Amino acid sequence: MLVEVQNVSKRFTLREARADHLSAILTALFRDRKIAPRRNFWALRDISFGLDRGQSMGVIGTNGSGKSTLLKLINQTMRPTTGCVKVNGRRSALIELGAGFHMDFPGRDNAMLASMIMGMTQRQARERIDDILAFAELEQFAQTPIKYYSSGMQARLGFSVAVAVKPDLLIVDEVLAVGDARFVEKCRKRIREMQGDGVSVLLVSHNLDDVSSVCDNALWIEKGVVRAFGPSGEVIAQYQDFLSEAGS
Repeated sequence: MLVEVQNVSKRFTLREARADHLSAILTALFRDRKIAPRRNFWALRDISFGLDRGQSMGVIGTNGSGKSTLLKLINQTMRPTTGCVKVNGRRSALIELGAGFHMDFPGRDNAMLASMIMGMTQRQARERIDDILAFAELEQFAQTPIKYYSSGMQARLGFSVAVAVKPDLLIVDEVLAVGDARFVEKCRKRIREMQGDGVSVLLVSHNLDDVSSVCDNALWIEKGVVRAFGPSGEVIAQYQDFLSEAGS
């Protein structure tokens, strides 16, 4: 199995009103004032599922349901509070716009660094850098610092790097929504090509048509809890009924 998620929960500790400076904390202590209490927030509760090699899965749910948190746990940029996440292969992720990019570095340097962080050797990154920039349609901006890129340009470069590393698992969050329609369709075509080569895709999207066309299965999460898991068409139908009832 490529991805195994077993009884995973993720807790964050929140403070209602945070003291931003040490001086504010010390003032509160010496004047016998109460520092704002903390509370626990469970973003995910007891999530379990598996993803076989070659399969693709969509993650759906309303905003704030824990979808992006789940992807970060699978990408292992975050650890679960309880439970276990295993990925038995190379993963490539496009989760947060600009994540891993240095805003003062040019696009070419950022693409090189991001490729090596995702598992390429320096030689492989050098060999593929021109193809990466070409797919992103950013050749003429290769020496321009990322801080001058639009959100769409950043998304294009991030996606181009993510698909260039030839992963076993491609993880994609909603960041593609910032791209223009023509480039988004280009990304969809590349994803389908990768699936034909046996790459698994884990997709978070509010575009249910994308989930239906790209993914074999779907996982519906609501308020951190699994509401349904199974064939994408069936889960999407349940989710749409839920949205209809909530809107009525």
